[in-house]
Amino acid sequence: MALPTHHRPEGGFQNPWPSAEMHGFLDFLKWSLIERRRNPRRPDPDPRVFVQVPPDYVVPRADSDLLTITWVGHTTFLLQIAGLNVLTDPIWSDRASPLQFVGPHRWVPPAVDFDRLPPIDAVVISHDHYDHLDSSTVSRLAERYPAAVWYAPLRVGASLRDRGVRDVTERDWWDEAVLGSLQLTCVPAQHFSGRTLGKRNTTLWCGWVLRSAGHSILFAGDTALHPEFGAIAARCGPFDAAILPIGAYDPRWFMGSVHMDPQDCIDAVAQLDGRQQGRRLVMVASHWGTFKLTDEPMDEPPAAMREQWVSAGRDSKQLWIMRHGETRVIR
Repeated sequence: MALPTHHRPEGGFQNPWPSAEMHGFLDFLKWSLIERRRNPRRPDPDPRVFVQVPPDYVVPRADSDLLTITWVGHTTFLLQIAGLNVLTDPIWSDRASPLQFVGPHRWVPPAVDFDRLPPIDAVVISHDHYDHLDSSTVSRLAERYPAAVWYAPLRVGASLRDRGVRDVTERDWWDEAVLGSLQLTCVPAQHFSGRTLGKRNTTLWCGWVLRSAGHSILFAGDTALHPEFGAIAARCGPFDAAILPIGAYDPRWFMGSVHMDPQDCIDAVAQLDGRQQGRRLVMVASHWGTFKLTDEPMDEPPAAMREQWVSAGRDSKQLWIMRHGETRVIR
């Protein structure tokens, strides 16, 4: 049987699209040591511009006919769907780093107190980078909620088990899993993986679709724009909401193959729209306002997203740029 195109013949994984050509370490040095000196970073705002509000999720669980979305920060969301509590890419640490004295630090504290989380039934992981798979948080969740089921792309399970997780389900792109009345589908993303320089792309990266009897949501994870959003919509849609990453995109020549910018998000939504069958789709912005990872000012992604969304003729009510901690409900 032929290998899927996102599997490397020699082992590991790859992005199968021409737009996904990766930049190497020399390009990183060019960006960080040369270009940043020639083009200094534009100033960031005072972190207090990022408003944090009290969350309003249902405790202990929401009714099965409700979909609630609470933004903890970055790509960490608490989703209440099918009567279950689901976390995405949880990180409660102060830094997105293997060491807590160096690396990107939080601009905004986690907007949900860890000790006030409702009972967690499932956790979905998009890939193994430190701002998405945080060792300390994994260990804390595994100890607090030992019965939770964790869903991860291929070969990420070992990292989770090493940190105390008992129940791990690994999936390849387009594979499905079921938890109660919730169906989960692992879907393509354009990114890369690796927690050390010598082990890039030995584990898979992905997004996830969560579907109940009444609701469906796409969590795109961490991704660049790729040509499979239409296929995701055709196979897994229509959706009530799509959580798409809007930040960490500058400079485009370096980041464009791994992270979307606001215009990319609009193009992705256009692909999804083609399969919505008249159903209203809300775009939820993620991957901004929490960790400083690239060169754009921290407050630029939401402002650019709003401006470009309206300029594209889209309904402003269908763009959710949530405040840290905010809960929104879809009935």
